[in-house]
Amino acid sequence: MELNFTEAEQVFRSEVQAFLANQLPKALAEKVRRGQTLGKADIEAWHAILNARGWFANHWPVEYGGTGWSPVFRYIFEHECALADAPPIVPFGVGMLGPVLIKYGSEAQKRHWLPRILDGSDWWCQGYSEPGAGSDLASLKTTAVRDGDHYVVNGQKTWTTLGQHANMMFCLVRTATDARKQEGISFLLIDMATPGIEVRPIITLDGDHEVNEVFFTDVRVPVENLVGEENRGWTYAKYLLTYERTNIAGVGASIAALDEVKRTAAVRTRNGRALLDDAAFASRVARAEIELENMKTTNLRVIAAVAGGGAPGAESSMLKIRGTEIRQEITALQRRVLGIDALAQFDHVDPREAPLEGARGPAAHYFNFRKLSIFGGSNEIQRNIISKMILGL
Repeated sequence: MELNFTEAEQVFRSEVQAFLANQLPKALAEKVRRGQTLGKADIEAWHAILNARGWFANHWPVEYGGTGWSPVFRYIFEHECALADAPPIVPFGVGMLGPVLIKYGSEAQKRHWLPRILDGSDWWCQGYSEPGAGSDLASLKTTAVRDGDHYVVNGQKTWTTLGQHANMMFCLVRTATDARKQEGISFLLIDMATPGIEVRPIITLDGDHEVNEVFFTDVRVPVENLVGEENRGWTYAKYLLTYERTNIAGVGASIAALDEVKRTAAVRTRNGRALLDDAAFASRVARAEIELENMKTTNLRVIAAVAGGGAPGAESSMLKIRGTEIRQEITALQRRVLGIDALAQFDHVDPREAPLEGARGPAAHYFNFRKLSIFGGSNEIQRNIISKMILGL
């Protein structure tokens, strides 16, 4: 089922399709289609192409370099990018920090950091999770002690996605230990080149170097890098997480992946007939497609509700739960379609060795995507949020 677009929306859709046909590098799209790991240069190249067109910060207000698109325009753009095998936009700077700075940052911070997000001068990573402070993020123990014009930071962050590429981190730190744990947290912007920072790789189950541990030892951060007020960082952190959870839903990527499952299942045979004609398999595909159509509608409702400049509320938790479950189901269907071929470029690689080269098979994606229902706040935590904020339990 497809949405009924207005004439203006159809014109925009054609514009996006033409842009992708002309500006998306064919080699880059092929890497995405084959499931190959994208390097830093690949991601930066695509971000630069989008920024040159003015489409990189597509959810920012126009006055800060955004597009002013309607929710349907954003849906069209994300859908067409997914169908064209465009790289996903790395969200940490443009999708997470940007909205926080626009809402809570000082004018000086906006003038300095927002243009650097747009032009790629800074690659941001997220300093949230710690050992013992994942879903219970408010239990974080990394400290920042005021010393004149600086904070001195000590502690550890973990699961820092693409931190090996980052030159900047937005980081939650504890600035008060005698208050309720949510009330003693601050939001700092930290230069990753500062003495005392060590980044150590974590090799994931699929053999890739995607996440890291980050250690801070007497790291001095200028006070002007504090966003908002001291000890009010929990408010900013929750605001950021609603954007993260909405993005994790990955509606466009799921639509493209399920289309690929259906195309492959139509030509792969089992016992002399197409797998898509197998009743049990077809039932799973149909259920995933129905769930995805429901997700598409809910996603549009959520982004429409915040089109005036607000933030997604507890509805983002609904998107996060259903979106991650659907994405995990699609990776399971991809494995079933390919059978033993799903192990290509994966089963013979020791994940303790160097990251995979070449194509990463569906088995690798299946194992990697187990994380989706955990990061950004586990799905169990999201259900608690829904129970409290929507159901009033």
